[in-house]
Amino acid sequence: MRLENIRIALKAIRSQMLRTVLTILIIAFGIMALVGILTSIDALTAKINSDFSSMGVNTFSIQSRSHFGDVQDGKKRKIYPIIDYQDAMTFKERYDYPAKVSVSANATWIATIKRGSLKTNPNVRVIGGDESYLDVSGTSLEIGRNFSQNELNEGYNVALVGQDILKKLDMEPDESMGKEIQLFGDKYRIIGVLESKGGNFGFNNDNQVILPLQNVKLNLTGGNTRFIPSVSTDKPDQLEGATEAAIGVMRVVRGDRAGEEHSFEIRKSDGTAEDLIENLSFISIAATIIGIITLMGAAIGLMNIMLVSVTERTKEIGVRKSIGASSQVIRWQFLVEAIVIGQLGGLLGMTLGIAAGNGIAILVGASFIIPWNWIIMAAFVCLAVSVISGFYPANKAAGLDPIEALRHE
Repeated sequence: MRLENIRIALKAIRSQMLRTVLTILIIAFGIMALVGILTSIDALTAKINSDFSSMGVNTFSIQSRSHFGDVQDGKKRKIYPIIDYQDAMTFKERYDYPAKVSVSANATWIATIKRGSLKTNPNVRVIGGDESYLDVSGTSLEIGRNFSQNELNEGYNVALVGQDILKKLDMEPDESMGKEIQLFGDKYRIIGVLESKGGNFGFNNDNQVILPLQNVKLNLTGGNTRFIPSVSTDKPDQLEGATEAAIGVMRVVRGDRAGEEHSFEIRKSDGTAEDLIENLSFISIAATIIGIITLMGAAIGLMNIMLVSVTERTKEIGVRKSIGASSQVIRWQFLVEAIVIGQLGGLLGMTLGIAAGNGIAILVGASFIIPWNWIIMAAFVCLAVSVISGFYPANKAAGLDPIEALRHE
């Protein structure tokens, strides 16, 4: 008997195809907005965690304090001097916590690398690094070696290059060892090729050149160059202690007086990731609200189509009741109709949402994911919307008096 009710319900749905399709589309767009945005956020969150993990989650850097504006709370901000080479190297010498310490400097973001008649676009990042820079920054070499101590001390013209640069200069990694490239008119010998890591939020790791820190200091920096001490611990539980020790040493190096604020900033890679993920959570909340509002509209539309269906099929309900159909059977029939419409809309919405969400994720370099948790949630939401929207029309149909229903025209 129940299978027969399902068959009758499906036949009724087909007979009202236009209204059914419109209701399905309303539900689908609500689910698509919800699943699509949440899917893209999940993919972006996974990428953020992956990218910052590759940068070293147990790492923090000490950077010059920056101010956005000259006045705060009616008072002029104090402008602190940048962390220069002397500050950074003094910190490195005095820091005795069991952790790796590196000093680096960004020379430029707009360098052009040349080799013969070939050259790159003027968007190459040039970094000065020391013997620990690769380890602390989470960078690996695919081929070649790190700087020797003599190369670092004397500031030799040697370089570690990213793979995008080699491609633009028509060079293979294994063939590039010992070859010379030209940077700002000077020749540099390639001693290592960086392992490919791709792009991370606007920065292409494969489009950079690392030079000995002393070479950058002597040739490529000016009075405003900021040197960055970075610290990396072996274990996450050592990070807090390493940070406190670094603050104490740097305050002494910088001459910060007791009671005064730090004249520098501590930046943690995992803290930056947490900030980004927290901002994404606000988008998740907004997406959920939008999806709920859309689904409320879908629920109203579904209830309307079911009420119209009850009105149009009043005589049919009277006939079925007169030949023995119980109120429970009639109620079940109309609930099945509502549930089928809701699940069809949900299925379409989930499919479109996964496609849209992953499309956005792939555009920013994130990997394809199937958000099973959101799919399950969307299925339950659609079921709830269907039952809530169909319950009143189903009860109305089940409560019709068979005699009055047979008289209906």
